[in-house]
Amino acid sequence: MEYTIDKMKPDDWAQVRKIYIEGIATGHATFEQDAPTWDAWNSGHLTFCRLVARSKDNVLAWAALSMISSRSVYTGVAEVSLYVASAYRHRGIGNDLLKRIIEESEKEGIWTLQANIFPENRESVAILEKNGFWEVGKREKIGKMDYGDLAGKWRDVVMYERRSDKIK
Repeated sequence: MEYTIDKMKPDDWAQVRKIYIEGIATGHATFEQDAPTWDAWNSGHLTFCRLVARSKDNVLAWAALSMISSRSVYTGVAEVSLYVASAYRHRGIGNDLLKRIIEESEKEGIWTLQANIFPENRESVAILEKNGFWEVGKREKIGKMDYGDLAGKWRDVVMYERRSDKIK
C-alpha cells in the first residue's frame, strides 16, 4: 500500500478523531473515554510535529506531541501519541510514522520523547523498542478504567523514553 506522511491539517480532524475513537475502543490505548473536540485536542498538543499517514484523501494513522511540563527546563521533552486506524494496523505504518516524528521532533529541538503505554499493548511496545525507546519504569495501578469491559479495573502504565543522539 502506498501512503505519504505529511503535516496534519485541521481538515484531517474528523478522520483523526475517528482513529482515536478506534484506539479508545481497544481498551489498551488510553484512559480516555472519548476523543476530545478539535479545540481541546489542538490546545493540548504542540503546534509542530503533528503528522498523518495518508493514502490519497484517507488518513491511515496520526501522531502528535504534547509537552510534559510548562517549566522551561523541560521544553525539549515531549510525550508522543500515535494511533493507527484498525484497518491498517500491522502494515508498518505506525513504525514509519514514529520514525518520522522522531526526525521532525529533533529538528524542533526536542531531545527526549516519552510514551506511557499499557503493558498489554504489545504492538506499541514493540514499535517503541524498535525505534530506540527503553523502559524507564512501571507505574502500578496509576489509574482506573471508567468504561467498557475494563470498567473499574486498575491499570498499570509503563513509561518509555528515547533520548536524541543528535541534540547534545
